[in-house]
Amino acid sequence: MSHAIQFDPKRLPSEAEDLRGEVREFLRQEIEAGTFDPRDSTNDMRFNREFSQRVGAKGWIGMTWLKKYGGQERSYLERYVVNEEFLLARAPTRAHFTADRQSGPVLMKFAPDHIKDDILPKICRGDVTFCIGMSEPDSGSDLFAAKTKAERIGDSWKINGRKLWTSGAHQADYMIGLFRTDAPTSDNRRHGLTQFLVPLKTTEGITIRPVINATGRHDFNEVLFEDAILPADHQLGEEHSAWKQATSELAYERSGSERFLETVHVLVELVRAMGEKPDPRDAAGLGKLIAQLHTLRRMSISVAGMLAEGQEPVVEGSIVKDLGTNWEQALPDRARDLAAFLDTDPSVRGGLEAELAFATIIAPKLTIQGGTREVLRGIIARGLGLR
Repeated sequence: MSHAIQFDPKRLPSEAEDLRGEVREFLRQEIEAGTFDPRDSTNDMRFNREFSQRVGAKGWIGMTWLKKYGGQERSYLERYVVNEEFLLARAPTRAHFTADRQSGPVLMKFAPDHIKDDILPKICRGDVTFCIGMSEPDSGSDLFAAKTKAERIGDSWKINGRKLWTSGAHQADYMIGLFRTDAPTSDNRRHGLTQFLVPLKTTEGITIRPVINATGRHDFNEVLFEDAILPADHQLGEEHSAWKQATSELAYERSGSERFLETVHVLVELVRAMGEKPDPRDAAGLGKLIAQLHTLRRMSISVAGMLAEGQEPVVEGSIVKDLGTNWEQALPDRARDLAAFLDTDPSVRGGLEAELAFATIIAPKLTIQGGTREVLRGIIARGLGLR
């Protein structure tokens, strides 16, 4: 079935812009206190439980959720502003980011009430951390090929298999895992996948192994399940229906400003290095990059508006992710070309060179994490009725 792709123009309401001022003041105080350094490229998205708890005390985690679960019942556009400011400041949000963005909404929709009552308030306080268990060694972004098996044993589920590239699993309290509970059928590869809530720190039979990335950082992990037992009530949603649920979840993951701001500090330092009066060539190149960034931001805000209206903009979210990650991946090379004739004095371009070095190393992963460009374009094509 074809999908009419629509990016309605959305404007941030006055309450969102008022909130922006509050967030900037909070971040200023945290920076002055030495919590993090916004100019340190190795500091972005770091894990800091105490910082997340202070964010939770402000009511800025789970802020769109129901108050009975610890939320504030504020708008997705207000949440967008908080997320944007944290990203631009390189605030250490990893302890709560995944739970706030997607795991909490999944629990809200599909978990039993007693799990919601227990875990959602903890997320809002910044007390628990989540990771996502989707990719596997032999399947990558092809989630239909997942082999990690969940077998029903009486009132429990027994899990065996492996997940790979699991960001933050070594620090997480819980995983939302996608496991195979039945074989796919000949006419439906989506059949047979079920979601589960996995307590990582208290479940026997789980081993977490580090995967060190090209920057020397430990973000990724391999997670092994060897006869790990989960209670029956940790199944999320209907058995064999996880693909639909995971697709809804990915609308949250793929549409946010984190999908085009991961290397944006290269652009910030490029502007600083060019100074107030760049030559016409540099000004034209810089203007093109900023126009592209503005367009991506408008599209992302539009998706946030759709989420606020209760829609599930899976195709639009996939477009934002595809365009956004391609843009941020290409940004270091484009900036390097524009900076070719700038003053080589370290006082002029030292910050730019540091950002370029870091962004160049992380660039290859950007179009893979959250779904490869090939998978995204398949979703978009299907949404347009082309396949």
